[in-house]
Amino acid sequence: MFIPLPFFSPMDSLPGIELNDLMDYLFVFFLSSIRLSSFLISSPFLGSKNIPLNIKIVFSMVISFFYFGYMSEVEISPYVINNLLTIIIVEIILGVSLGLTLSIWFSAATVAGEKMAASTGLGFSQMVDPETGGQTPVVSIILDLLLITIFLSLNGHLIAIDFLFKSFDIYQINAELPPLSLVGLGIEAAGAMFYTGGLIMLPVVGALLMANIAIGVITRSSPQLNMFSFAFPVTLLLAFFVMYLSSRTIGNAFADLTKNALESVEILFVGKING
Repeated sequence: MFIPLPFFSPMDSLPGIELNDLMDYLFVFFLSSIRLSSFLISSPFLGSKNIPLNIKIVFSMVISFFYFGYMSEVEISPYVINNLLTIIIVEIILGVSLGLTLSIWFSAATVAGEKMAASTGLGFSQMVDPETGGQTPVVSIILDLLLITIFLSLNGHLIAIDFLFKSFDIYQINAELPPLSLVGLGIEAAGAMFYTGGLIMLPVVGALLMANIAIGVITRSSPQLNMFSFAFPVTLLLAFFVMYLSSRTIGNAFADLTKNALESVEILFVGKING
């Protein structure tokens, strides 16, 4: 005779997640982290060689985890699976293009610093640049650090990451790459780099030009003067004095540079929405 026992009753379904859904979530998480990792590797400050690569990867994974709730609604279609390599390349290009655009804008400080160092005779005074790892004049490093400080004080890094999050709403994982918009963004950044660099170095270079003309006239009238021992200290002191007087102007120029760089990236997204 069979006696039913109460603990033999069928168990209800346990709370959890199905394996197929888990694999889909991990797949979307992997694709979203590619764009973020590419941006962090190529962006200014965050892409510095002083920051180890494993820290960048962990940081991108953490950011992807916080944004994963918005990305989980993406449907894994057969098109995504069949074109996985193409989608990964597009994600890398989008992330790198955003980071390189900001890096090109921020190269204005390096351009201005190298020209100012060459005009003052400080071209031989070089040290390892923490951003690029190469030999860079000290003046360029000072201007780069000032620009990075202003960029962080204006929360530019948070705004850039927010733009990257918005790019997932505009350029989905399976979206097509906008090559013309990205090329136009790079050309605009290159033009702004030279323009802003010229404005920053103009006061120092102009003052040194007039000083060199005056020193040339003096040495012409007094040939017995040693031009190197006389002109080099004068031009060096004049350059630092002009840089001190124009420090507020340089800071305002860097603040405008940061705002214009972020606005140029935002315009790409707004144009996509309106189009």
